[in-house]
Amino acid sequence: MAEVTVTSRDGVEHALAITEGMSLMETIRDAGLDELLALCGGCCSCATCHVHVDPAFAAKLPPMSEDEDDLLESSEHRDDTSRLSCQIALSDNLAGLRARIAEED
Repeated sequence: MAEVTVTSRDGVEHALAITEGMSLMETIRDAGLDELLALCGGCCSCATCHVHVDPAFAAKLPPMSEDEDDLLESSEHRDDTSRLSCQIALSDNLAGLRARIAEED
């Protein structure tokens, strides 16, 4: 079974099973990690599902849309590894992905 590893804000790593077609945000939410608010439910309109993705996976991720980029601009915790987890569709291609939930703005 393919998995991703998500690190919560307290530094605890969680191995989460990939379900083809679900977003990283849905996977994190369904695992009960409630520190990822995802207030808009995955519509790319709130930036409360901000994560930092391991740079080794950057080339495997879809390009960042203009909307995603604009939303991340509002975060004081944005860096080169920032993405909105609602915009990352999971597949076996992303097995082993590592992401850390960003600090709350």
